[in-house]
Parts: sequence; structure tokens; C-alpha cells
Amino acid sequence: QDRHLQGETFFVVSFLPFALETHALKMATVKDISGHAFVNALAEHLRRSGQVVAPEWTGIVKTATFKELAPLDPNWYYLRSAAVARNVYLRPEIGVSKLRDTFGGAKNNGVRPSHHRKASGKIIRTILQQLEKANILEKGEEGRQVSKNGRKELDRIAFQIYSAPK
Repeated sequence: QDRHLQGETFFVVSFLPFALETHALKMATVKDISGHAFVNALAEHLRRSGQVVAPEWTGIVKTATFKELAPLDPNWYYLRSAAVARNVYLRPEIGVSKLRDTFGGAKNNGVRPSHHRKASGKIIRTILQQLEKANILEKGEEGRQVSKNGRKELDRIAFQIYSAPK
């Protein structure tokens, strides 16, 4: 079988430079970059653009029943808004209850065992309403999902982070 291969010259074509070139031009999405970097960049974008406005009560509320104090960061509302938008992007058709569970945590019961508690629903509901008003999210059949304009905007921010010099 291998007799017809004797004396033949084979050329190996390397596609490596082409692959690197296409990798550099790849359109990055929210799934391709770290959550921390994306949430910080989106929070700054939401704050600067005015698409999300922090309500008056953000300085005095706790984010959950298991918390002892209100958040110390003055921009916590924008960070939470960005985190909610990222969660809806990654898990479409998600509602307030699942988001409350996601942002919940352990309640410290002293010497007794800790138990999971949900986050505040009012905060998450207000954020979802503002993101809908900004045309980033829309209502789906079973919950909220990212709109076409919202997906385009979130992917654009993700690509800016991805293509930024490191």
C-alpha cells in the first residue's frame, strides 16, 4: 500500500500564522472574558451613560437580610446592575427569584449553623426595570432576557476589554 508513496515529496502547510491572525480579529463576547473585568467596565459605562440611575434610597439600604451594614462603596448600585445584566446574559429567561438566590449568601447565626438567605428583591426588581427601560433587557416567556441591542452593547464592551493592550 505504501509503495506509491515512495519517492514522493510532501509539503506540510502551516496554518499557524493564519490562526493567530484570525484569533486577534475574533469578536469576543461576555463569555470570553473574566466576570470581574466585565462587571467593572459595564458598571462604569452604565454610570457614565446615565442608562441606570441610582435611587435615593441606595445610601441607606442593606442588599440582603443577612448583611449587617449597607454597602460602603458609593457605586455599589452600578456594580450590582452590571452583575445582574451579566447574569441575565449568561442565563436567559431568569427571574427575580433566581437572581435573589444568586446574590444571596450565608446568614451568620452566631454559634448555630449558618443558612442560606436570599438577597433583597426590591433592589433586583428595580435594576431589572431600569435595564429594560435602557433597552438592554426585555421580558421573555418565563423571565428576563437580553435584547438584541443589549447583546450588541454588552458584546461591544466585552470586545473593548478583550482587545485592550494587556
